Amino acid sequence: MKSSNNQHSLNYISSHFNSRVHLIRFLSYLLLLACGVTIGIIISFYLKSCTFSLQFTQLSLSTPPPPLIKTPIVPNNSDLVINRVGLKNFIEPSHVVHDLTDEELMWRASLTPKIDEYPFDRVPKVAFMFLVRGSVPLAPLWQKFFKGHKGYYTIYIHSNPSYNGSEVESPVFRGRRIPSKKVEWGKFNMIEAERRLLANALLDFSNQRFVLISESCIPLFNFSTVYSYLMNSTQSHVMAYDEASSVGRGRYRIKMSPKIKLKQWRKGSQWFEMHRELALEVISDRTYFPIFEKYCKGSCYADEHYLPTFVSIKFWEKNSNRSLTWVDWSKGGPHPAKFVRPEVTSELLENLRNQRCEYNGNSTNVCFLFARKFLQSSLTRLMRFAPRVMHL
Repeated sequence: MKSSNNQHSLNYISSHFNSRVHLIRFLSYLLLLACGVTIGIIISFYLKSCTFSLQFTQLSLSTPPPPLIKTPIVPNNSDLVINRVGLKNFIEPSHVVHDLTDEELMWRASLTPKIDEYPFDRVPKVAFMFLVRGSVPLAPLWQKFFKGHKGYYTIYIHSNPSYNGSEVESPVFRGRRIPSKKVEWGKFNMIEAERRLLANALLDFSNQRFVLISESCIPLFNFSTVYSYLMNSTQSHVMAYDEASSVGRGRYRIKMSPKIKLKQWRKGSQWFEMHRELALEVISDRTYFPIFEKYCKGSCYADEHYLPTFVSIKFWEKNSNRSLTWVDWSKGGPHPAKFVRPEVTSELLENLRNQRCEYNGNSTNVCFLFARKFLQSSLTRLMRFAPRVMHL
């Protein structure tokens, strides 16, 4: 009986022990499983990280890096220098040198404001346009003429490109030469030079009257008289008349028809004066100018016919049909008489200042404001008579 109980006790202990062993094994397996899962998760994250890094590295190697952008250094407001184009610089260019072609110049000069009221105190000016070969031979006389009247005039000089400016310019003419091209007497390029002068002068919105001056031209009155005469004039002054002879109608080209008919053909002096509206029409002309350019060559002498014909066809009612520049044709020939030193007298100048004509519908004795052809040798006598006769 005792032996049976002992055996039973041993069996119980053995069974209990085995149960604990199984429990320990189970817990061991469970712990090992947990460790395996944890290690697996860690390894999985590590592998994914390595793959992403490898892909990024490969991408970086295959794609060039973006350019280095430097952040600009912005100076303080006190260091900024801004060149602003004000209204004055736009309406009154301070210089005449530019790199525009003739086509660009004509287009720019043809621009006009649509608003009649000026947003600034406008002083109307006279544009004196000198068409010369080189220097201005009678510059000292013109210097005296312009003295004390700054702001009421502008000067433009068209000279042959070959002129190198070797002679010292009078202060009033300094820096006033426009970009020019070759000009030949009697050739069509004379008209191109006149239009070039007009276009440059039109860039200044304050210029209201435009006078073409030759290198042998002199003023017959002082600046105040000339300025008042021009600003108060109701007409332009382009000489135009019908000449039936071979030097008039005989120069007409039949191919100009039907735009320009023989009965519309006019002749006159090239030395004109005109108001701004007509000047704009001249440089904007795309109808008559090309016809003259194509057909008026050689003995046609476009400089004596283009403006007289164009103005008579389009704007005859606003033209006086006379020139303000006197010239002596009494000796005949293709060129007017020239005045040398001994021929210049106070009586001659007084006579030129005292003529009869019509001005603004009324009779007047002031007809010519300028005269030509006075050679450079006459300058000393002109300077002597200018203060007394012309009140310069």
